[in-house]
Amino acid sequence: FENLTDPSIYTALPAGWLIGTSDIVRSTAAIEAGRYKVVNTAAAAVIVAVANALKNHDFPFVFGGDGAGFALPPELRPLAAEALANVAGWVRDEFSLELRVALVSVDELRARGLDVQVARFAPSPNVSYAMFTGGGLAYAERQMKAGEFAVAPAPRGARPDLNGLSCRFEEIRAENGLILSLIAIPASPNVDQADFNHLIGDVLRLAEGRNGASRPVPDGGPSMLSPFRGFDIEKKTLQNPGLMAATRLAVRRLISFAIFKSNRRVGTFDPTTYRQQLVDNTDFRKFDDGLRMTLDCTPALADDLERLLIDAEQRGIARYGMHRQDAALMTCFVPSATRSDHIHFVDGAMGGYAMAARALKPAA
Repeated sequence: FENLTDPSIYTALPAGWLIGTSDIVRSTAAIEAGRYKVVNTAAAAVIVAVANALKNHDFPFVFGGDGAGFALPPELRPLAAEALANVAGWVRDEFSLELRVALVSVDELRARGLDVQVARFAPSPNVSYAMFTGGGLAYAERQMKAGEFAVAPAPRGARPDLNGLSCRFEEIRAENGLILSLIAIPASPNVDQADFNHLIGDVLRLAEGRNGASRPVPDGGPSMLSPFRGFDIEKKTLQNPGLMAATRLAVRRLISFAIFKSNRRVGTFDPTTYRQQLVDNTDFRKFDDGLRMTLDCTPALADDLERLLIDAEQRGIARYGMHRQDAALMTCFVPSATRSDHIHFVDGAMGGYAMAARALKPAA
């Protein structure tokens, strides 16, 4: 991951490719009302809806806590637009929240002086996550918030395919003192990229090169203390959320809970192997025109990181946001529990990236 600032690892998207973006309107208000799990679920639903619409087509994506971004070839625009419209309508109907969604061609972004380049980071042999640079993804998100490139929500009753989306684990309590959500982005489009890259290298060395910090998911994975943790949210992801479907979901969850509790292999499913894959596959750090990290760290290390970022902000290199909380939250996409490529998004449990983003000072 430390190589993320090396420009040679990135590849420019081919001409005509699409950039998709999304975010929850007034997500901080929803989080302050205690709906942080709903916000994370809605953001992850964008990735899941697009992935399921595309079947086995691999595509680069990034999860941002209260939104997501991705890239696709142009021939997949109809499928992507329908998935985005459906998930926006679903968020409106089920959670009474507004999910903005947008699609724009990379050609349009390049015409405006931006670019989108992508690299892959594999935290394990099972999965890889995308990293984006070039400024285009961040610009597309800003313009989406201003009303450009919008995809209209589907009419009431339309539902995306959200098979595999769940949040069954307990909140993950901090072991080192606190869970830190950190965002660092260039202070302006004109910042010297070498200076910003040097800063990111310093942040990573400080965060990962000493005791006092660790990934926010403990060895052995998070706890599953109740078979019905997050049941109400997962029930809303069903294609046909009637009584029979909800009953089948409840039975599946009870069986899953019993298997994890007994820690015994059932057929081809080994809960010990699954838990280790979960830990290895977890997405807790990313780069999408800026660094996002969720760390389990000491208050002293959080203070050191903040001093480093304050200095960079004063020198006009970066803007940053941090949010401290006492737990992390995991949202999962598990198309099949018997495959090793299940993915797990981690955010702070009390607002995480969304609250850190609110702390970003406006660009000068």
